[in-house]
Amino acid sequence: MIFLKTDDEIELLRQSNLLVGMTLAEVAKLIKPGVTTRQLDRVADEFIRDHGATPTFKGFPNPYGGPFPATLCTSVNEQVVHGIPNDIPLKEGDIVSVDCGTYMNGFCGDSAYTFCVGEVDEEVKKLLRTTKEALYKGIEQAVHGKRLGDIGYAIQEHCEAQSYGVVREFVGHGIGKEMHEEPAVPNYGRRGSGVQLKKGMCIAIEPMITQGDRNIVMEADRWTVRTRDRKMAAHFEHTVAVGLGKADILSSFEFIEQVLGDKAI
Repeated sequence: MIFLKTDDEIELLRQSNLLVGMTLAEVAKLIKPGVTTRQLDRVADEFIRDHGATPTFKGFPNPYGGPFPATLCTSVNEQVVHGIPNDIPLKEGDIVSVDCGTYMNGFCGDSAYTFCVGEVDEEVKKLLRTTKEALYKGIEQAVHGKRLGDIGYAIQEHCEAQSYGVVREFVGHGIGKEMHEEPAVPNYGRRGSGVQLKKGMCIAIEPMITQGDRNIVMEADRWTVRTRDRKMAAHFEHTVAVGLGKADILSSFEFIEQVLGDKAI
């Protein structure tokens, strides 16, 4: 069942999502060669709890294995999503996708951003820019009267025009009192197809785009998903409320990009 949110509920969702953006900005301050993703995770966990919220990812159930053990998903280089923070130092030229979720005032926040570690190859930066652009092209379609296929088509068309792969097995989702609600929000599709969008629908749109082909494999930890060809992958995500004529972006990259300055993608 798809739950339409009231204006008051959307404002509560906004608060939780803005906290995600602030948390990712705290993480952005630390990302450099030599830092570990476990260090990033500790900072995020403390920051979220200090602001009266709880991390939604920690303990999240897994149909393939044990519950997720951390606050952040940190996916490095060829890892697409659901990377588990560890003690391996980040290296110059790496990229790391950081996905974060919060629960506050009865509602969830969810957003992701892919960061460069030091100086990154220009071809990899192009992948990141294209993925971020695709996110906003999808958001442009999140308006009352459109359909889910319009969102997916906009993302797919933009990325495949650059010969990138669009992951099929993992998609965006509805969001509200639960982190994952209906409907599923694919990053591919046909224009004019799928569920009709209505004002008050709140969805997480999250392109997961690969530098090579779109095929993926799951690592032995039963969480981490990587590209089969081990080429780079990028992931950007916003939570949005479907609006009349224009989507309302509830999460924010503004805090992150204030930290990154001219190094922002």
